[in-house]
Amino acid sequence: MKARRNKKQIPSFRKLIKTSKIKLENKLKNKQFKQQSTLKKYRKEQRKLRQAVKDAVSKKPIPLEDPREKRPGKRIEREEEEEEEALPLDMMDEDDLQLMKDLGQRASFLTRDLSSSEPVHAKKRKHERIIDKYEKIPRTLQTAPEKELIHLLPIKDKSGIIPQTREKPVTDSNKDEEDREEARELEEEIVEDPVRELTIEEHLIERKKKLQEKKMHIAALASAILSDPESNIKKLKELRSMLMEQDPDVAVTVRKLVIVSLMELFKDITPSYKIRPLTEAEKSTKIRKETQKLREFEEGLVSQYKFYLENLEQMVKDWKQRKLKKSNVVSLKAYKGLAEVSVKSLCELLVALSHFNFHNNIIVLIVPLMNDGSKSISEMCCEAVKKLFKQDKLGQASLGVIKVISGFVKGRNYEVRPEMLKTFLCLRIKEVEVKKDTEDINKPKKFMTFKEKRKTLSRMQRKWKKAEEKLERELREAEASESTEKKLKLHTETLNIVFVTYFRILKKAQRSPLLPAVLEGLAKFAHLINVEFFDDLLVVLHTLIESGDLSYQESLHCVQTAFHILSGQGDVLNIDPMKFYTHLYKTLFKLHAGATNEGVEIVLQCLDVMLTKRRKQVSQQRALAFIKRLCTLALHVLPNSSIGILATTRILMHTFPKTDLLLDSESQGSGVFLPELDEPEYCNAQNTALWELYALRRHYHPIVQKLAAHLIAGAPSEGSEALKPELSRRSAAELFEAYSMAEMTFNPPVETSNPKIKGKVLQGDSFLNEDLNQLLKRYSNELTTESPLDFTKYLKTSPF
Repeated sequence: MKARRNKKQIPSFRKLIKTSKIKLENKLKNKQFKQQSTLKKYRKEQRKLRQAVKDAVSKKPIPLEDPREKRPGKRIEREEEEEEEALPLDMMDEDDLQLMKDLGQRASFLTRDLSSSEPVHAKKRKHERIIDKYEKIPRTLQTAPEKELIHLLPIKDKSGIIPQTREKPVTDSNKDEEDREEARELEEEIVEDPVRELTIEEHLIERKKKLQEKKMHIAALASAILSDPESNIKKLKELRSMLMEQDPDVAVTVRKLVIVSLMELFKDITPSYKIRPLTEAEKSTKIRKETQKLREFEEGLVSQYKFYLENLEQMVKDWKQRKLKKSNVVSLKAYKGLAEVSVKSLCELLVALSHFNFHNNIIVLIVPLMNDGSKSISEMCCEAVKKLFKQDKLGQASLGVIKVISGFVKGRNYEVRPEMLKTFLCLRIKEVEVKKDTEDINKPKKFMTFKEKRKTLSRMQRKWKKAEEKLERELREAEASESTEKKLKLHTETLNIVFVTYFRILKKAQRSPLLPAVLEGLAKFAHLINVEFFDDLLVVLHTLIESGDLSYQESLHCVQTAFHILSGQGDVLNIDPMKFYTHLYKTLFKLHAGATNEGVEIVLQCLDVMLTKRRKQVSQQRALAFIKRLCTLALHVLPNSSIGILATTRILMHTFPKTDLLLDSESQGSGVFLPELDEPEYCNAQNTALWELYALRRHYHPIVQKLAAHLIAGAPSEGSEALKPELSRRSAAELFEAYSMAEMTFNPPVETSNPKIKGKVLQGDSFLNEDLNQLLKRYSNELTTESPLDFTKYLKTSPF
C-alpha cells in the first residue's frame, strides 16, 4: 500500500467565500503581529551588531553582560569578589593568607559561597569566551575611512533571519570639482552676454505680438468647441487653464478675454435641462456608445462649469481681500478690472442659465455684491436681478433670489442699499393662490370612455376620435408647460417672503433709508395682501404720516399704498380714508419745478386711485377743491408735470360734470374761497374760478397751450377745441413720461427759422437811405488837398 501523503488541501473558492468576516480579521491581525515581531527582532540584532563594531574599532573590549544576570545583588557580590582577587598579597594579614591557602586546597561545594549558584571557575571560563568573541570580530585599521552601510531587507533561511547590508557609494570629489568648474564657466558666459534691454516701442510691439498669438489660440479653441461640443469637451479645460496666465505683459488682458469667451461658450453649449449625477445602478448598466458619449459630455461640462465659477469667485475674493499672490503677476490695480469682468460674467450666467446647475451658487455670490461699496458693481448686479425677475415666467428662479435677499437684509440688520429692495418691483406677480379659487382655472380635459363613444358615435367617428385624442395627448406631453397651480404656488410663496421683509422694516426700522422702497413696494402689491392685515397696516401708515419724519415722497407712497389696499379687497371694509385725502391735498404745494418735480408722477397715480376709481365715494366739494389746487400747481412745475396735471384735470371734469362751474366767472355761492385751508371739504372751492388756465394758455410749451385752451372751452370731445387722439387717448402718467425733459431736450422740437437765400441777402448799402448814399459817394470821390498835420498848436503850454 502506498503511504498517504499529508498534503494540505488548498481551500476552494466557495470555502473562501463562506469564511466568516471575524476569522478573516483575526488572520489579518495575526499576520500583522508576526511582521511586527520579526521587524523588532531584526532591529535588535542590527543594534547589537552596530554596538559590537563600534567597540571593536575603539579597541576597548567591554565584557558583554550575561543575560542570566538580572538581579543587581549578584553583580555587587561579583564585583566584591573580583576586588578581593585583585588585592595584592602583601596587603593581607598572615592569618587571612593562611586561611585562603587552606580553602584553595580543600576546594569543594562546601567551600563556595552559598548565595551564588554558579559553578566553580565560572568567571574564568566566562572571560575566556568574551575574549574569543572579540578575536573573531574582523578588525579595521584606523587609517581606513569608516564606510557607511545601507541596511537592506533581511533574508530568511532555515537557520533564521540573515541581515543584509550594502556599502553606500562614495561620490568622487574630482567629479564634483569638475561640475563646479563647468557651472562657473556657464555663469561667466551668461554674465559676458547680458540680455539687451528693450525700448518702450519694442516692448509694446512684443506685447502686441504675444497678445495676438493668445487671441488666436483662444479663438481656435472656442471655435473647435462650438463646432463639436461633445467631441471637444476636453478643450474647455485647456481654455480654462489660460485663466492662470503667468506672462506679466499680457496676463490681465488674456484672463479677461478667457473669462468672456468661456461665458459665451457656456451660454451656447449648455443644454436646456438640469444635469443630475448618475446613480450606481445607472453607472453599472451597459449602454450604447452614443449614450456613453453624451454622458461623458454632460459630466465634463458640469465639472468645467463648476471650476469656472470657482475661478470667478476667487477673482472677486482676491479683489475684496486686496492681497498680492506669490506669483505677483497681477497688480492690485488690475484686480478691480478682473473682478468687474468676473461679476459681469456671473450676472450674464445668472440671467441666461437660470435652469442649469449651480444657479443657486451664483445667486449666493451675486446678492452680497448688490450691496457692494463700488457703485458700478452694485448697479450691475441689481440690473441683472431685475432682468431675471422680468423674464422669469414660472417663478422658480425669482423665489431663490428673494429668499437670499431677505436673509441678507435681515442679517445686515436692514443696513443695505435701497436698490436691493427696489428690485422687488420688477417681480411678475399679478395673482396669487386664494384657497380653492384656482381649481376652476385650468380644468383638465376629460376624454370620452369606450361605452360613451359606442353609444353616441359611429364606427368611423370613433376611429377619428381615437386618433384625435392620441394627438392631443402627444401635444400635451411635447408642450411640457408648467401647470397654473404650480405657478400660483411659487408666486404665493415669493410674495409672502416679500411682505415679511416689508413688515419687518415697517416695524423695526421706520427711520431707515429703505422705507421709500418698502412703501413703493407695498403700493404695488397692496391688492395682493391678505385682508387680515389691512386694519393694522392702515394704522401703521397713518402713524408714519402723522409722525412728520417722512419726506414728501415717502408720505405720498403711504397715501398710494393706503388707497391701493382700499381699492382692492379693502372695498368690503368700512374705513373712512378722509385723513389720507387731507394729507394729499396738503402735500400738493410742496411740489415745484426743482428737485420735487419727479414726485408729480406719484401724485398723478394717487389721484387716479383716490378720485377717478372711487368716484362714488368722493363728494363734489372734494373734487372742486382738488381741481382748483391742481390748476394752481400747474403754474410752477416743469412742462411735463403741467401736461400731466392738466390731463388729470380734464379726466376729473369728465368724471364730475358739475365741476364746470369753475369755468364760469359769474357764478356765486355761499362763503369765501380759502386757498390756505388744508381741508378740501371746507375750503369753499365752489366760490372761485380757474383763472390759472388763462395764464397757462400763454405758456411757452405748445402742448400746455393746447390743453389749457381745451379746458377753457369745457373739455369738449368734438369741435375745433377738441384734442387730437395722441393726447386724448393717453393717460396722465404716460403724457408725463412722454414729454419728460430728463434728457435735456425740448419735446416737441423747436421749429427752425427758414434758411436765408444767398441771392436775396441784403448788402450793407441797401440798409441806408438813397440820399445818404449819394452824399457819401460825393464826399468820398472828392480829392482832399494834403496839408501837413500840426498838432502842437492844439497843445496848451505848460506853466512849468
